[in-house]
Amino acid sequence: MKKILVVIALSSSVLFACNNKAKEEAALKQQQADKELAIKAVKDSLRLDSFKKAEVAKAEQEKEAKHQAELIAARKAGAASSRSSRSYASSGGSSSAAYGGTQPTAKKKGWSDAAKGAVIGGAAGAVGGALIDKKKGRGAIIGGLVGAGGGYLIGRGEDRKSGRVQPKN
Repeated sequence: MKKILVVIALSSSVLFACNNKAKEEAALKQQQADKELAIKAVKDSLRLDSFKKAEVAKAEQEKEAKHQAELIAARKAGAASSRSSRSYASSGGSSSAAYGGTQPTAKKKGWSDAAKGAVIGGAAGAVGGALIDKKKGRGAIIGGLVGAGGGYLIGRGEDRKSGRVQPKN
């Protein structure tokens, strides 16, 4: 009887082991199929993105061509009006249309990096000087001056890098 139970237990364990392998293989096949579907979806989306990019680029080119055509038409109209205004100007009248009308105004750029650096450095130097020196007022003044000078130099360098100030030759 013991032998029969041992044989049944071994055979059932072998059957369960084979059954688990089949389940694992099915799960692996399912995972591979899912990966392939995901890869296909990504490739399709990339293909669609490239089509969208091409459409956007085409629209931008059309927009630029339209803008260029408008500029050419405006130049031709400006040339025609300047010719007629020159004859008027030569008869003694003043002509502001001969120069193309209004000129674009320069946009304010705000504080330069040098100014920002001087203010920040001055404030930090004043606080540091007041903390370090026993005579608070004297330390704050000296620290503020040194900090402002250092901050200005650093900010001026940043202005040169950004192109706001032309570098020294």
